[in-house]
Amino acid sequence: MAQTLSLRIARPDDLSGVDLLLSRSYPRLLAADYPPSVLVTAVPLISRAKPDLLASGRYYVVEDAEGRILGAGGWSLAAPARRLGADDPRRVAHIRHVATDPDATRRGIGGAIMRWALAAAVDEGVAGFECLSTRTAVPFYAAMGFVSAGQVDLTLAPGISFPAVLMHRPPVAPG
Repeated sequence: MAQTLSLRIARPDDLSGVDLLLSRSYPRLLAADYPPSVLVTAVPLISRAKPDLLASGRYYVVEDAEGRILGAGGWSLAAPARRLGADDPRRVAHIRHVATDPDATRRGIGGAIMRWALAAAVDEGVAGFECLSTRTAVPFYAAMGFVSAGQVDLTLAPGISFPAVLMHRPPVAPG
C-alpha cells in the first residue's frame, strides 16, 4: 500500500514537528561525512527550526497521513548569516534548512520540496539561488542544478564552526 504524503506551506505551529525532523535527520545523515567532534558541537545548534522561516510563507513541509513531518525546507531573501529581515539586494533566494527524515530518504520528498521552493522563488522574481550545503547534501543539490562555489566554514557560535559548501544555481525552471 502506498503511503499518502502531502506538501504544504509550513505554519508557525509546525515548530515542534520540524525540530523533531531536524534532530532525527542531521545526526544520522551527516555522520558519514563529519567527524563526531564536529557533530557533537554543531548538531545541537543547526537542528532547531527557525520560527521566522516557518512564518514566512516560503518554507514547506511534507507530512504523512498521520501528520508526521517527513521533510521540510524553503527559501528566503535574507541570507542565513544576516540579521532577520535583511533582504539580499541581488534578489538571490537562499535555500534554507532542507531536511528529510532519515527513514524516508530516496522517496522524492526533498526533490518535491526543492521543486516547489525553486518555482515559488522564480515566480517572485529572484535573480538566482544560493545555498550553504552540508557535505552530505552536495550530490542532492547538484542534481537540482546547483554548482559548488567552494568550501566554507560557518561560525555557529564562539569556537564552534561547521564545514559547508557554498552552492549557486541560475533561476531556470527546475527539471
